[in-house]
Amino acid sequence: MPLKAEYEPSSAAWVREQVDLYERTNGREGGTLADTGLPVIIVWTLGAKTGKLRKTPLMRVEHAGEYALVASKGGAPEHPFWYYNLVAHPDQVTIHDRDLLIDVVVRQVEGEERRQWWERAVEAFPPYAEYQIKTDRRIPLFVASPLP
Repeated sequence: MPLKAEYEPSSAAWVREQVDLYERTNGREGGTLADTGLPVIIVWTLGAKTGKLRKTPLMRVEHAGEYALVASKGGAPEHPFWYYNLVAHPDQVTIHDRDLLIDVVVRQVEGEERRQWWERAVEAFPPYAEYQIKTDRRIPLFVASPLP
């Protein structure tokens, strides 16, 4: 059952608009990152502080029914806000992938599993490699697995 809570749209206009368009059309519109043509998903999380439903477009990195969620924030020195939402509520996450709503549990990956998922992520969105070079922090990578 998709995550339910009071929805608080992003303070960033482009995020609000993309989420709204994506959800109204099941990703037929708003389903790519700007003019790149690369697909995105919408990740629903509960706010770590507010408990409100937050929706964030992220690059679509899918493999065998699981998804990578890359907390790159464009190589910024700090984590994106949604990173803290996943850490606080890893079992209260929904992924909207086109016409699918998938309840997932997330886990931050390390070691060989992280290496494999990082390669998949960079293949799907090559700028991730540049973002890692840009920042001193190790970009967190989560894997989202569907709940049974």
